[in-house]
Amino acid sequence: MSNLYDHAYELEKALRNSEEFQTLKKLHQEVEQDEVAKKLFASFRQLQIDLQQKQMMGQQLSEEEVEKAQQQLQLVQQHETIGNLLNAEQRLSQAISDINKIITNPLEEIYGSPEEQQ
Repeated sequence: MSNLYDHAYELEKALRNSEEFQTLKKLHQEVEQDEVAKKLFASFRQLQIDLQQKQMMGQQLSEEEVEKAQQQLQLVQQHETIGNLLNAEQRLSQAISDINKIITNPLEEIYGSPEEQQ
């Protein structure tokens, strides 16, 4: 079993050294160094967290909350550095999602994919 953990740590190292992660890290540092971008990004993140928590508690989002979130997203996307950071986050997230699919293939061979179970 420890061999699996060794591979997991190798994967972590590969992720840290990947172009996707390095780009994300660089862009995050750029946002942190720009006071306006830092405050705008922090506000955006807090709104995301608040809305996610509400949804996880089974509460519906109001039209006003959805509209506010969309406006906030448009605002942060207009800021070049934050927009680049969000794009880098999305690329890294996609890579992690792809990796997750790859490593869960053995389980899907036994149990089938979630789509097949419906």
